[in-house]
Amino acid sequence: MTKTLTKAKDFKKSKSGTYVSIATTAFGALGVAKRIKKARSEQDTLRLIDATVAAVGIVTGLAVLYRELKRLGDDDVLLG
Repeated sequence: MTKTLTKAKDFKKSKSGTYVSIATTAFGALGVAKRIKKARSEQDTLRLIDATVAAVGIVTGLAVLYRELKRLGDDDVLLG
């Protein structure tokens, strides 16, 4: 396997890959916010609970990604 291909495979383990994951997870929060707003306006308790659980999952995912970003520190795969 070439060095470039190895770097591409390790993109998720890099700072850049972690930033992309954080951005996509945060973008997913917009959809959940819309679901919560719609459930509240329709007074649908079950959908509100579902959207709230999804929101908790997003917050947990962001926390895990933030921890991974801190753990990477200066040991970025793509830089060296």
